[in-house]
Amino acid sequence: MTVIDPKAVVVRYVEAVRDGDLATIRASFAEDATWDYPGDVPLSRTWRGRDAIVDDFLGGTGALLRPGTPVLIELTNVIGEGEQVVAEWRSQATTRSGGAYDNRCLGVFTVRGGEIISVREYADTQHVEHVLFAASPAEDHA
Repeated sequence: MTVIDPKAVVVRYVEAVRDGDLATIRASFAEDATWDYPGDVPLSRTWRGRDAIVDDFLGGTGALLRPGTPVLIELTNVIGEGEQVVAEWRSQATTRSGGAYDNRCLGVFTVRGGEIISVREYADTQHVEHVLFAASPAEDHA
């Protein structure tokens, strides 16, 4: 029986996000995985199921960014014990409205059988609100 290190699963997932590797991102999650994004922004809720996480949560976040500009993901720390892995990363990107998104995030991942089954993410949701969901200049004058 091959044992897959939970830390390696999380590192592979974060690197896939960094590299835009959708197939690896999708394969990283169990079909019934959950992703909890607390706070009071439009992304805040518990996302249920691989498709909702990958297509709606992650894909919806990507839609808020300026096409053709880089998304920089830097994994800064990973700590794991058993099925639990805590990963810290920095995300930088340009929003559709030209804002500079720069956030430090932390995720508590549970990995079982080589797949991520749950994530609790913590980030500066005030920054998310002010930068990712900021009104464009045209909307400000409406």
